[in-house]
Amino acid sequence: MPGVLYLCATPIGNLGDITLRALQVLREADVIVAEDTRRTRKLLSHYGITTPLSASLYQGVEEERVEGVLSLLRAGKKVALVSDAGTPLISDPGFPLVRACIREGIPVVPIPGASAVLAALVGSGLPPDRFLFAGYPPRKIGERRRFLSELLSIPATVILFESPHRLLSTLEILAELDPERPTVVARELTKIHEEFVRGTASQVLGEFQRRGKVLGECVVLFGPETKEIRRDEAEILATYERFLTQGLASKEAIKEAARALGLPKREVYRILHQKLREAVPKDQENS
Repeated sequence: MPGVLYLCATPIGNLGDITLRALQVLREADVIVAEDTRRTRKLLSHYGITTPLSASLYQGVEEERVEGVLSLLRAGKKVALVSDAGTPLISDPGFPLVRACIREGIPVVPIPGASAVLAALVGSGLPPDRFLFAGYPPRKIGERRRFLSELLSIPATVILFESPHRLLSTLEILAELDPERPTVVARELTKIHEEFVRGTASQVLGEFQRRGKVLGECVVLFGPETKEIRRDEAEILATYERFLTQGLASKEAIKEAARALGLPKREVYRILHQKLREAVPKDQENS
């Protein structure tokens, strides 16, 4: 009988931010697979956990070490996967291992907990009802500009991780592309110097330019466009018709068209209702 792979979330700064269930799993596992054994050893030592650590699973050796972890799981071992901080797989190693376990029918059990993505989102003051986590922006300036330009068109709050030494460059591009976009930088989350810097893209850039050197882990968030979105009526009708031809009922087609165009459902409905009224001959309308 195969073992179980547990995906254990660990603190992102404050060691108190670990669940009782995660501590139990880490104590009872046969082996812990860590992104960096040195970082994980400090956490285990803090809580008096003596479970043995396997070879590190970090970017660069991840693919070649999956088979070694699978062999433990095939032998019935309980394996706990942890990253340096937060939830495994979220901009951290583990995805190839999870896919391999699923292919072989080995149970994968998430143990939820700390996440910099969600901590930053709920503390940002930006709309939390629809959001996209986009990881780290590309290192090259040109690629980063295209990356941010595409994300700015998404009708949702966008969340990015960024290194301290590239933060200013990323904010400069963001402020150039859309200086009025609501923007937040969450820094040093859950730690003593935790802070949220809020404002427009140009205001947040100005604040960090004034400070000069940036320290600590950063999460960059920007909200959806606040300006009213105007769409051509023909575009709205064409999008609605496209979803109808895919087999959706009228109500669902309106919903999906609104989502695709970044419009309120009532606006799509208004346009459709108006067009239907225009299509009815005057004598029938008054009869």
